[in-house]
Amino acid sequence: MVAMTSRAAKPLAAAAIAQLEADGVTTLIGTVVNPAGLTHAKTVPLRRMSTFADPGLGASPVFHVFAIDQTGIVFGDAIGVVGDQRIRIDLGGLRILGDGFCWAPGGFFNQDGSPDPYCSRGTLRKVSERLSEAGIDAVVGHEMEFVLVGPEGGELPSHMWAQYGLAGVLEFEGFVSDVTEAATNSGVAIEQFHPEYGRNQFEISLSPQSPVDAADSLVLIRIIVGRIARRYGLRVSLSPVPFAGSVGSGSHQHFSMKRKGVPLFSDGSGPAGMTPDGESAIAGLLAGLPEAQGILCGSVLSGLRMQPGHWSGAYVCWGTENREAAVRFLAGGHGNPHGANVEVKVIDPSANPYLATAAILGLALEGIQRKLPLPPEVTVDPASLSEAQRQESGIAPLAQEQVAAIGTLDQSAVLRGILGDEVVDAVVAVRSYEQQNYGDLAPEELAEKFRLAWSV
Repeated sequence: MVAMTSRAAKPLAAAAIAQLEADGVTTLIGTVVNPAGLTHAKTVPLRRMSTFADPGLGASPVFHVFAIDQTGIVFGDAIGVVGDQRIRIDLGGLRILGDGFCWAPGGFFNQDGSPDPYCSRGTLRKVSERLSEAGIDAVVGHEMEFVLVGPEGGELPSHMWAQYGLAGVLEFEGFVSDVTEAATNSGVAIEQFHPEYGRNQFEISLSPQSPVDAADSLVLIRIIVGRIARRYGLRVSLSPVPFAGSVGSGSHQHFSMKRKGVPLFSDGSGPAGMTPDGESAIAGLLAGLPEAQGILCGSVLSGLRMQPGHWSGAYVCWGTENREAAVRFLAGGHGNPHGANVEVKVIDPSANPYLATAAILGLALEGIQRKLPLPPEVTVDPASLSEAQRQESGIAPLAQEQVAAIGTLDQSAVLRGILGDEVVDAVVAVRSYEQQNYGDLAPEELAEKFRLAWSV
C-alpha cells in the first residue's frame, strides 16, 4: 500500500466530508482483518475522517494475534505489550452504509508511515504489484456462504427448507430484499443470492474485481449482511461448520488472469483451452495448496468441513466443473460471460480474505514464473477412485489434521516468500493457539463454542 501524505489526504477528506454530511453521514467505521480471520473496527465522528486517513488511529501490534476465543492474545518475541501502530483507512474504498454510517477499509502502518509487514491488506497489495510487474492483470470474485441463526447462535426452525428451495427465499424475503437493496446502495455488485444446501444457509456471489477491491467488497458485504440480520432479530454464522454433522460453509474464490489483455485460461491450445501460462498458473496453485492450507482453511474448525463428499475440495487436483476437486476450472462461453476462470474450493470463512487471495495469486504467479507443467485433469469424483488409482494419478488428500496443515505452512519457504515471514508467523501463532487450547474438544463442542466467532 502506498502511504498517502497529509497534504494529499486532507483536501480529499475535506471534500468527501462535505458530500457525506449532505448525505446524512455522521460516523465513519474503519475495519481491518487479522490473521485469525477476525474483523476489527474503529469508529470516528465524520469530522475526524482526514485524521483516520493520515496519520491514522493508534492500535497495538497485538491486533495481529487476537484469538478467536474472544480472550486470547498470542504474545511472542516479535509481538508483545510494547509498541504502537496506526490503522489508516483508504478513502478510495469509502462506502455509505446508511443510517448515518459510512465505512472504509483500513490497513496497518508503522508510526513513521511505513507499511507494516503484518498488514493483510498491504500483503495482498504487494502480491498484486508483483503480478503487475510480471505483466499480469488478475480479477477475483468472492462467494460468501453463511447460516442464519438466532440472536444467541441457536439453530432456527427449518420445517420448509429445501436445498436451493424457493421456500428459503420466501421465509426470509424481507432479509433477502433488504440485503440486496443495502448492497446496491453501498456499491457492492451482487451476481446472485440464493438458499444453499444446508438448513437456513445462503450464498452470495460478488462480481469480479481487482484483488484488493474484491477482498474489500467481501468484508463490506459481511458487514451489510450482519447489519440486516440484526434488524430481523437474527445473527449470521460465518463459521466453517456452524453445526456439527451438518453442511459446512465455504468462502470460495474465483480468479482469472490476463497478460497484455490476452486471457490465460481461454483461447489457448492446452487442456480446456488454456494457454501455457494458464496451465502453469493452475500447476503452481496445486503444487502449493498443501502448504497454503493453513492460510486458506486453517482454523480449529476447518478440518470438520474438509471432507470428501462435502464439495470442499478435499483432494489436491483440478477438473473442469468438478466440484469435488480442490481447483475447479470453469470454461468460458455463452453461459459464462466473465470468461474462463478458476475456483478455489478449499477456502472457508475463517480465512483472512486478503491473505487467502494473496496466497492463491502468489502461487499462480510462482507457477507461471517456474513454467510448471499442469497435472492431468480429474474428470470424476476423486473419492470414487481407489487409493491405488489416486496414487497413480498423483491425487493426494489435503491434511486431515489441522496440526499437520499448520506445521506445513510454518515450514513453507514458498508461502513465506509470497506473504512474508511476519504474516506466516502470525497465522501459525493464532492457529496453533486454537489447537493447543481447543483441539481436543468434540466436534459438537467446537461448533457450539465458535459458531459466532467470525461473525460481524
